[in-house]
Amino acid sequence: MERDLVEYIVKSIVDNPDAVNIKVIEGEKSTILELRVAESDIGKVIGKNGRIARAIRTILSAAASSQSKRVILEILD
Repeated sequence: MERDLVEYIVKSIVDNPDAVNIKVIEGEKSTILELRVAESDIGKVIGKNGRIARAIRTILSAAASSQSKRVILEILD
C-alpha cells in the first residue's frame, strides 16, 4: 500500500515517470522504501529546502500509522 502511494505521488511530479523505481525492504516494525528517479528529476522530488520530500514523508507516515508501522522513505541518487 505504501509503495503504491509513493509511486503514484512521485510519478505525478516527475518528467520521466518510467524511471521511477521503488525497492521495499520489510522489517518487523518498520518498512524502508528506497526511491530512485532519473537524475534530472531528483530536484523535483526533493523540492526547495526538502519541502516536497518532507510532505511525501508526512503523507506516508499518516497512511502507515493505521497499521502501527513505521515507514522510512530514502531518496537515492
